[in-house]
Amino acid sequence: MNAARATGSDAGAAVGGAKPIAGQFRFFRAHVVSSRRLGPTLVRITFGGEQLASFASGGRDQSFSLFLPRPGQAAPLIPADADEGWFQRWRSQPEEERAVMRSYTIRSQRRGSAEVDVDFALHGAGPGGPAGAAGPASRWAARAAPGDQVVLLGPAVADNRSVRFQPPAGTDWILLAADETALPAVGGILEWLPAGSRVKAWIEVPYSEDIQDLPSAADAEIVWLVRGDRDRTAGEPAGGGPLTGAVRAAELPEGAPYAWIAGESAMVRALRRHVVGERGLDRASVEFSGYWRRGASEEQLRAEAQAPDAG
Repeated sequence: MNAARATGSDAGAAVGGAKPIAGQFRFFRAHVVSSRRLGPTLVRITFGGEQLASFASGGRDQSFSLFLPRPGQAAPLIPADADEGWFQRWRSQPEEERAVMRSYTIRSQRRGSAEVDVDFALHGAGPGGPAGAAGPASRWAARAAPGDQVVLLGPAVADNRSVRFQPPAGTDWILLAADETALPAVGGILEWLPAGSRVKAWIEVPYSEDIQDLPSAADAEIVWLVRGDRDRTAGEPAGGGPLTGAVRAAELPEGAPYAWIAGESAMVRALRRHVVGERGLDRASVEFSGYWRRGASEEQLRAEAQAPDAG
C-alpha cells in the first residue's frame, strides 16, 4: 500500500477485507502534519493526531487501510465502529459519498509525538504524468496539505496479521525483491532487522532520483534497478523486467533462505515461481504479496477477493 500498497495476495486486503478483524484493528482519526517529496515517484506524508498515540504498529511491512474524503467533504465518511460488519456497512454507503479506501504500509512511527510516516507512489500524479493516469489516492497525496483529515484502520495490537514479514527460526539469509510500491516496506524491514542478519535485496524504481538511503544494522547488499520512464502500467508480459531478470541472474548464498517478494502481481508471481520452482526454495519460506495489478483498480481487486468463488 508505502509506496502505495494497492492490493495483495491478500496483503492489501489484510485490514481492508471482510474477514473478521477480532479486535486486532480499529479506526484512528488523524490529519496531515507535513508532506515532502522523496523523488519523482514518491511523497512522504506525516500523519498526526491524539488517537495515533494508541496506533500499535508491528513494524516491518505493517499494512493498514487509509480512508480519504471525497471532493467537497471535510473528512472521510466511514462506519462508526471497526467491528466485523464495518466493511459491509462501508460498501453499502453511496459510492459518491463513502470514503476512498486504499491500503498502505507504515514507513515509520514516532510514538512520543503520535505521528506516522507513509510513503505514497504518485502513479502518474507527479510532474509529467499522463492525464488520467493517477487514481484518487495518488491525486490526493500529490496535493495533501497540513490539516487535511483522514482515517486509518490500523493495528490496536503490534502482533497482528498485517505484518507479513516473519522469517522463521533457522533462517540463514534473507532475499528481498520489490518495486517502488513496496519500497517503504523494504525500508521498514531493513530497519527492523538486527545486526548479523544477512540480506540480499533487489529494488526496482522508475528513476535514479527515487533511490533512497535505507539504514540497517543488518549486513545488507542492495541492488537498485532503474527501469526508466516508460509507462509502469504497460510493463512486460508475464512479470518480466529488470527486477525479475536481475534475481534470475544472481548467484545466491548457501544456507536456509527466507524470501519476501512484493510489488506488481505478475512480477511477484514470476519471481515466486522462479525461487520455488527453479531455485528450490521451500514454499513455506517464501512470503509474496501483489501490491497492485496492471490494469486493475483496488476496488476491482477487493471485489474479486469478496466474490463467492474467490479462494
